Amino acid sequence: MTGTIRIIGIDPGLRRTGWAVIETVGNSLRFIGAGTVRSNDKADLASRLCQLHDGLAEILHLHMPQEAAVEATFVNKDAVATLKLGQARGIAMLVPARAGLRVAEYAPNAVKKAVIGVGHGEKRQIHMMVKVLMPKALFDGDDAADAIAVAICHAHHRQSPAWRLALEAQP
Repeated sequence: MTGTIRIIGIDPGLRRTGWAVIETVGNSLRFIGAGTVRSNDKADLASRLCQLHDGLAEILHLHMPQEAAVEATFVNKDAVATLKLGQARGIAMLVPARAGLRVAEYAPNAVKKAVIGVGHGEKRQIHMMVKVLMPKALFDGDDAADAIAVAICHAHHRQSPAWRLALEAQP
């Protein structure tokens, strides 16, 4: 696992899906780009999912990541909203998988712990630590900042023996 690895982190959402691309060489991280793919709130669900798909596919084509990481969704009290978020998350996992990338999943608490040191924290803490870890990072909102955090989390976890064993087990 030497050399430069390009990672896309994705923070899925139906209205806004954050994305971030970073590079890692050993323990060194480098910011490549980040942003938000938005869907039209007035469009039907299928059209919105297509908008997310097409936007993420364009980002993958543009930045050519080698690995992907997606933040897991949490279940809230609104079952309909949770289901729609799950569908957006499915798109966030499908696009890199169809591009041949291995997709890692991380719980929100694991992402926060990797970036701010504890599993529970506020958005402003994530923003602050993202800026500390990647001073050149530019992001257009919470979703892109969260996606950077997901990518950083994966950069740390991909060094683990479990990740290496999983890669070796791939056909």
